[in-house]
Amino acid sequence: MSGYENATRARDHSGQDKIMTPDIYRSMFLRQFTSQCSQSYDKMMAYGFMFTLEKPLRKIYPDDDDYYAALDRHTEFFNMTPHVLPFVAGLSVSMEEQAAKDPTFDTSSINAIKVGLMGPLSGIGDSFYWGTFRVVAAGIGIGLAATGNPLGPIIYALIYSVINIATRIGTAHLGYNVGTKFLQQSASGNLMDNLTYGAGVLGMTVVGAMIATMVSLSTSMVFNIGGSEIELQSLFDAVFPGILPLIATFTCVWLYKKGVKTIWIILGIFAICILGTWLGVFAAA
Repeated sequence: MSGYENATRARDHSGQDKIMTPDIYRSMFLRQFTSQCSQSYDKMMAYGFMFTLEKPLRKIYPDDDDYYAALDRHTEFFNMTPHVLPFVAGLSVSMEEQAAKDPTFDTSSINAIKVGLMGPLSGIGDSFYWGTFRVVAAGIGIGLAATGNPLGPIIYALIYSVINIATRIGTAHLGYNVGTKFLQQSASGNLMDNLTYGAGVLGMTVVGAMIATMVSLSTSMVFNIGGSEIELQSLFDAVFPGILPLIATFTCVWLYKKGVKTIWIILGIFAICILGTWLGVFAAA
């Protein structure tokens, strides 16, 4: 049995030094509602997520340097359906707790797991909460309101709010408990390493798919060769579809790694696109 397992069991049995106390859960529950209050193009919900974890991280890391390093870890890009965010928050706390106890723990795996879960959990969250529960609740409320019943909007708000709040409370506990048990079981094997690797691959796949679906760039340039018009974009599509969005994305990544501030990259994109469209280099959206 590992030292971490012994420490965890002893702590739970005695009730001393327990990380996830009711006040910690309460703090995470209230703070998670700020997850969309500080969004940016390069970080999305990262700062709100970090704010959600601030109190448990302070308890896990009494030393200021370790605490600030943990906060900084959670300022990496993060975006997720807010209803299921507490699951990842609870899981992150359990992993941070393990990292504080095990000097060999790879802290990069925390963000790898988060990135790997963003797409799958958001798919579930969007389908259930935006596409199902809200529609069903609105249908009931609209049905009542259509008959002149003033309780229509109230019933809608109650149904949706109860489901929303219950999910946020339950998934936070589930994320922490599942994470703790999983970390204990994988402490003696390579399961964490394999999962981290798999989550990293999944995360990169998700990011790659985002480039293809969310970045749009095409050229309107046409060349006349031997009396025949050749559209440059058609040539690109035949040889390497999506090459211009890919080049644009990697250019932005290269500039970011060179230390260029995100706001300047965004302003540069605006300027180049406007100038390029005016000159006929890029096709208007």
